[in-house]
Order: sequence, then structure tokens, then C-alpha cells
Amino acid sequence: MSLTVIAECLAAPGQEDRLRTALEAMIEPSLEEPGCLAYRPYLDPNHAGRMVIVEQWTGAQALAEHFTSAHFRHVQQVLEFVLAEPMTIRELVTAPPGERSRTRQRNTERLFPG
Repeated sequence: MSLTVIAECLAAPGQEDRLRTALEAMIEPSLEEPGCLAYRPYLDPNHAGRMVIVEQWTGAQALAEHFTSAHFRHVQQVLEFVLAEPMTIRELVTAPPGERSRTRQRNTERLFPG
């Protein structure tokens, strides 16, 4: 079952361009990962410091491997200085007909300490 991930980021004041650059640098290496089906950052048009990344993975194992990749570890280090608050990551699966969607919010404090 595929896994959709929505990651929300808020740049510290003056760090908006660094956030955008860091997240855009993740696109190509993430898409090259075997389990990555989609990886796209979005900018909030009403708040230049807020970005959302929408990702699609073949499953939880592919996402777990992404979290151990060199490019993810690098962006973690950059984001420690760029984010105003810890990143929020939501993992979603498609709801079977007639059931409500299940959402699991990952505690990102260990990934992106505030």
C-alpha cells in the first residue's frame, strides 16, 4: 500500500530563501530513490516562510530508508538552523471505500529538534 507524506515547514524570519533552496535540493535525489513515487514542495502564497512537501512512497519501508539517506541527513542539518519550529510530518494511506482516512503524525523532535 502506498504512503502519502505531507511535511510542513515554517522558516525562521529571514531564512525563507534558505528553506526553499534546501527543500528544492531534495527533489532530484529523493525521486531517484527506488521507493519514491512523487516528491514536490509547495510554497504558501499567503506566507512566504511556510512550505509544504507532498511525497508519495511505495510504503513505510521506503520512507524509513529515505530518512537514512545522505541527502535527508544533510537537509536535517540545514533545517536545524532554518526552521522556526520543528517540521510536522503526516503519513497518510488511502481510505478503503466507506472508511475514514487514517492519519499518523510522526513525532519529529528526534528528526528535527526545535
